[in-house]
Amino acid sequence: MGGVEDDEPASKRMKLASGELKSLSNGSSLTKTIVGSSRDLMARPLQSEGDDDVVGSKGVIKRVEFVRIIAKALYSLGYKKSSARLEEESGIPLHSSAVNLFMQQILDGNWDESVATLHKIGLKDESIVKSASFLILEQKFFELLDREKIMDALKTLRTEIAYLCINNGRIRELSSCIVSPSLCASVGSSNQDDARMKSRSKLLEELQKLLPPTVIIPERRLEYLVEQALTLQRDACIFHNSMDKEMSLYTDHHCGRDQIPSRTLQILEAHSDEVWFLQFSHNGKYLASSSSDQSAIIWEVDTNGGVSLKHRLSGHQKPVSSVSWSPDDRQLLTCGMEDAIRCWDVSSGECLLVYDKAGLGLISCGWFPDGKWIFSGINDKSICMWDLDGKELECWKGQRTMKISDLEITSDGKQIISMCRETAILLHDREAKIERVIEEDQTITSFSLSRDNRFLLVNLLNQEIHLWNIDGSLKLVSKYKGHKRTRFVIRSCFGGLEQAFIASGSEDSQVYIWHRGSRELIEALPGHSGAVNCVSWNPKNPHILASASDDRTVRIWGLNGLQMKHKGAHSNGIHYCNGGT
Repeated sequence: MGGVEDDEPASKRMKLASGELKSLSNGSSLTKTIVGSSRDLMARPLQSEGDDDVVGSKGVIKRVEFVRIIAKALYSLGYKKSSARLEEESGIPLHSSAVNLFMQQILDGNWDESVATLHKIGLKDESIVKSASFLILEQKFFELLDREKIMDALKTLRTEIAYLCINNGRIRELSSCIVSPSLCASVGSSNQDDARMKSRSKLLEELQKLLPPTVIIPERRLEYLVEQALTLQRDACIFHNSMDKEMSLYTDHHCGRDQIPSRTLQILEAHSDEVWFLQFSHNGKYLASSSSDQSAIIWEVDTNGGVSLKHRLSGHQKPVSSVSWSPDDRQLLTCGMEDAIRCWDVSSGECLLVYDKAGLGLISCGWFPDGKWIFSGINDKSICMWDLDGKELECWKGQRTMKISDLEITSDGKQIISMCRETAILLHDREAKIERVIEEDQTITSFSLSRDNRFLLVNLLNQEIHLWNIDGSLKLVSKYKGHKRTRFVIRSCFGGLEQAFIASGSEDSQVYIWHRGSRELIEALPGHSGAVNCVSWNPKNPHILASASDDRTVRIWGLNGLQMKHKGAHSNGIHYCNGGT
């Protein structure tokens, strides 16, 4: 059987206001006059925003802000009369008369007047005033060039834009337009009237982003707040596991346990000994399992999630402890306790090539992301790389792997991740020649890389699973507890919708599932009669999970309401379950 501490060879025990421009989403034309008086150009203060004037049961929503955002949303949706009526009835203007005038001046191309109005809006931050003035005068500069008023453009550049003493790099770019007008298109000028109007509306959008939201409400602010609230509800839902699960503004979001694969759909019984490893293909159409019976099996997954045997892969002379799918899922690598890696054609089941290292155990295997090379961890603590023809290309000597070892590579092909000591994982950057190390206090038994390459899931001897953020500085993020592991290598995986869950095998014959964010244990699934060595979640179907066990079976887990279609209760080493486990 063998434990983590055994000395035997590696095995599975290694196992804007009224009339805002159209582009600001209210449906009015670009040249429509914006309501607003030219008198009292200083921005008149909006209705009191004191803490007593609030709405909502929590007392945190200011009434003035709330009404202004609703008015903005109505304009954006094209309900201009309704928005104007809201402003009139509430006495709360969407924008001050000064801001309305400023926005109309931008659309009309009254550049000098708009700069003057900008200074009267009451902005306290001088840097914002300068930056906004720069954008306005830059647009003035380009439109003068479009009308071939070169000297006027040069004067604007020298006496107005440069006077602001900011963004010298951009000033040099604008200067190049005077010397070589052909460069204007690449720098930002356009010589068509329609395009000019569009560029003015674009300028207004840029100014809107620059000015404080208390002056001009950001576009689609209400939509953003609602989406944020829905997203937070979804993320707080520990059972959320379906893209089809609709979210409504009428009720708070909540999913039930029926979104988690917790019912045995099939029992695959084609292996004759302990099943040590399994992995779904990237496209979710296949599942590969490997066993102590010296074989691996490719299973086919149909559109309903049903699994059937496709190929039995025979040829290894010792137990097969690991499999790895090629990036295109057309080939499969298998390896284990012997001195060979076998490459198989998924379609035919034919062995295409054998990679070997005489006298050494090739204990782990994997593909580079481009599919042109493969790599393996070897029991002499080195990592080797081959091309698809079997030629050894490179070998990293030294303490790169352990006898009991997993091996991962990031999707950009830059980092190889391996165990370098019993309590340490090495992240080796092949290009930068930089090495980083994750240090644990306990012996590491296995690890798994997230699909986005940002997180590493580490299984430890002390019955804990640690989640590490490896994107930048190495940081321990979460710990998951509850499963049992005393003697053997137990593997865990990321899974579910957006990999929001963690699943793990366990020596108590159960499959454990945690919500990744909350760390809450949400399922412990009985059914196997032996230690569960490995789990794999279908990357394309968040409702399908597979587990491999010492009881010689692979279990396919699905939703409680799912009914499998089949011809008989038993077929080709497969037992179909219609209820319970």
